[in-house]
Amino acid sequence: MIKFIDKAEIHLKAGDGGHGCIAFLREKFRAQGGPCGGDGGKGGSIILQVDSQLTTLQDVSYKRHCKAERGQHGLGKNMNGKSGKDFILYIPAGTIVKNAETEQVIVDMTEEGEIFTVCKGGNGGFGNARFKTKNQTAPRIANDGQQGESLTIHLELKVMADVGLLGFPNAGKSTLISAISNAKPKIADYPFTTLAPNLGIIKYGDYSSFVMADIPGLIKGAAEGKGLGSHFLRHIERTRVLVFLIDGASENINEQYEILRKELERHDPELNNRPSLLLITKLDSTMDELLDDQKLPLIDTIRVSSVSRLNLDKAVIKISQLLEA
Repeated sequence: MIKFIDKAEIHLKAGDGGHGCIAFLREKFRAQGGPCGGDGGKGGSIILQVDSQLTTLQDVSYKRHCKAERGQHGLGKNMNGKSGKDFILYIPAGTIVKNAETEQVIVDMTEEGEIFTVCKGGNGGFGNARFKTKNQTAPRIANDGQQGESLTIHLELKVMADVGLLGFPNAGKSTLISAISNAKPKIADYPFTTLAPNLGIIKYGDYSSFVMADIPGLIKGAAEGKGLGSHFLRHIERTRVLVFLIDGASENINEQYEILRKELERHDPELNNRPSLLLITKLDSTMDELLDDQKLPLIDTIRVSSVSRLNLDKAVIKISQLLEA
């Protein structure tokens, strides 16, 4: 079973360069051959590469230490050492790479196949053949290879999604995303069923689609660490549209909506500036007339049912319009 791991710390060490060689030609009929020491090979580098097949840092988290090959030393007869192999570390799209010591962002990798050299291998040292001059015909000096770079990094995954799905625990988010997309999250009639973000691809029109992220349910105080949603709030930071889900049986829908908004603002005020939509869910068990008596938020609102599929197509069309606006 794949665990959803969105943070990891890894120590990286690029390969050292090989040393240059001190050697002289020793051939028949050439008593005093010239210098022939070859150069050392270049050390391998540590390269990060985005792999779209990965959705979590689980595999990466097991690699606490990553080391590239060192370059081979130079040899006589002007033979250069072989360069060390690069070490390629595959990571999911949406991974932010930080310097573990300073927490400064080194790179934010979001594109499939994107490559970034995070630690460069050391250059190989020069052999003594490089130091031959008119005045120095038999140099007995060579360079040591340079040390490869080393660095401890923090990896932080923020999922790549167009739409963020928000609501309280057991509001029906997982049921909704399973009804309108290819996602198959765990669904049960108790709070905090969702323990990790679920991504679903929603298709609309002939060839269009968008990705929706369902994060664990939020509760009041989530931005300060309460509940499960606080840990996953960063996974909606890349989204362009926010969809709020509130149970139609709630006594005060407007109050619940305001709580969700305030939790977003505490986490990142910019999130409240994004286009948004309110879906009132579970209408199978709620009398429509009861909603008419409530004061609803001043936001585009659609009443839906994931079970009977009431207004689901309408909701998808509205979300696509917000994305295209």
